[in-house]
Amino acid sequence: MITINKISKASAIDYAAEELRKYLKMMMPEGEDVFIEYAPDATDGFRLGMMQDFGLDVSDVPDTNLDDIIYFDCNESGGIIAGDNPRAVLLAVYEYLRAQGCRWLMPGIDGELIPVKNIQPAKLRHVPSMRYRGWASEGTVYQQGMVEAIEFMPKLGMNLFMVEFKFPKSYYERYYNHDGNKYRPAEPVSDTTVMQWKRHLEAELSKRGLLYHDMGHGFTYEPLGIPCGEGWSTDYDSKLTEEQRNLIAKINGKREIFHIPINTNLCMSNPKAREKVTSYVVEYARQHRSVNGLHVWLADAKNNHCECAECQKLRPTDFYVTLLNEIDEALSAADLDTKIVFISYMDTCWAPLENTIKNPDRFILMLAPISRRYDSSLDATKIPTELPPYVRNKLSMPPTLEDFFGHFNKWRERWHGPNISFEYHFWRAMFLRDVTGINLARVLYNDVGAYLENGINGILEDGSQRSFFPNGFAFYSYARTMFNKETPFEEILEDYYSAAYGEEWKKIYSYMQEITEAFDIGYLSKSKSKNTKISDYYNPEHAASLNKVTAICREARKTLDSFTSIEYRLRTTSLKLLKYHLTYVEMLAEAYAYKALGDDKTAREKYDTLVDTMAKAELDIQQYYDHGLCCKALATVFIKTVTHNEYMDVEEKTEKKK
Repeated sequence: MITINKISKASAIDYAAEELRKYLKMMMPEGEDVFIEYAPDATDGFRLGMMQDFGLDVSDVPDTNLDDIIYFDCNESGGIIAGDNPRAVLLAVYEYLRAQGCRWLMPGIDGELIPVKNIQPAKLRHVPSMRYRGWASEGTVYQQGMVEAIEFMPKLGMNLFMVEFKFPKSYYERYYNHDGNKYRPAEPVSDTTVMQWKRHLEAELSKRGLLYHDMGHGFTYEPLGIPCGEGWSTDYDSKLTEEQRNLIAKINGKREIFHIPINTNLCMSNPKAREKVTSYVVEYARQHRSVNGLHVWLADAKNNHCECAECQKLRPTDFYVTLLNEIDEALSAADLDTKIVFISYMDTCWAPLENTIKNPDRFILMLAPISRRYDSSLDATKIPTELPPYVRNKLSMPPTLEDFFGHFNKWRERWHGPNISFEYHFWRAMFLRDVTGINLARVLYNDVGAYLENGINGILEDGSQRSFFPNGFAFYSYARTMFNKETPFEEILEDYYSAAYGEEWKKIYSYMQEITEAFDIGYLSKSKSKNTKISDYYNPEHAASLNKVTAICREARKTLDSFTSIEYRLRTTSLKLLKYHLTYVEMLAEAYAYKALGDDKTAREKYDTLVDTMAKAELDIQQYYDHGLCCKALATVFIKTVTHNEYMDVEEKTEKKK
């Protein structure tokens, strides 16, 4: 009999005890009884609780509410499993189980490997390398997948989840309308259902004690009285009242909706506009006290700031800082301690020249390098000190991470508070830059180290909750490197591949490398075009490399077919995904080969066939593969060069209205 004694009271500790019981029973399926008690004076069995309640030192972290300490010291019959906050107790349980050989490689039951074995002694005290280790909602979203993603995160040592937007219906609609899949009829979801689902996610986060970040875009239109559900409307301009029109940005002599409300900025020099935003933020913070980080961003577009005479007197970031200071004063007056996350993104990469955040304790600065390259990480020796001048509404976005850090360093001349990054490895890059995830995994590994060395203590990945095709190695590399950046990359790789594929993992990794090399991340990153006037992907010589993929896949199938007896469900699932992936890369290579030859018409036909084939497969692998996001990402290559606004569904919705 095993007893789990809860020393401290908290919902996350209750959940941690249940998780420990579940996995211990799975490890010993022949009949170890496991009982849970609340027993603060217990001296035997497993004892779960706060380190402070055990008299353990927590003085080495600045903030025990934000910084996680993972602690366990156990023998064959039990011991102490603790953390410096309730969330960290849950993380400590998973790390203890990891020390017993448990692995979680993908969301859901089919993504876990739980060995059958007796308990072994294990001991650890660890402070994760990054304070904030997060994931943000993105892509085409369905509710079961979201819940499983939240359940999955702490098993990898992650502690933060963000639900973008007050009303995230656009993400859900992309899935439930089954974008890119003519074989699945649309399943419309109501506004009420979406809000219920968001509250469901908040409850799941609270149950685990995870940090919850909220909102983002929306503060430039919702405070004006434009309903949150209208954020993506392409015809809202005709509905503007005179008051609303007077408060939005003036561009080319007109105050108009910039494509859609979510892309429309305010007349930031107008005190009435800022006052409406401030009041809205305070009321939102009052109603949503469980939010650990409220993201207050400007519009989701570039070169769209107000050109009125007053706004032109200062940079948009100077007015942004003015707004943030006003929000801080109003929150303080309302006795609200809500943390505000502000963002260096699009035009606000260019740092303020005049104004400074007055109360840094209220804020977190977030770097969002959306236009960076993903074929390499930061080279700190190449961070520029001379930057392109700020020219209102005529800016080109920084093309490299080094350029973003050049701007970020200018921000830090006036900002001395905490910093995180909002990243996009699992948005389009995982489909457009690396078909196997191997290169992306190494870039992520290097990015974590580079960010830490350059003053950024957390990453929030704006990526699909279904970033596990052909496997979850890239995401695993991201999570485990943030947890402990001292772990060698090769160790993370072997840990993942051996758990996913067993003793023959090296054979699988070998053919994955061959596929990676045949596609060539340099080619996929558009840096090897022989004639950009024809296409960013025009390179006839590279077509021969792409044509090798068929033979690689043929040999790989022989390897996969040799697996006839598989003990763990995880490996069955992992192999199934690889088989679908072989079909995917074979067809994708053919499409790219025609693109390399300059035959865009045939390339488009091959892309259409790929979409059709994967649409038929979607239901079988949708837990791991985001079909809607994949189609939209690849459309930027094979259909047309899609702008940021078009990518976010503007063009698609316009066509539907026509």
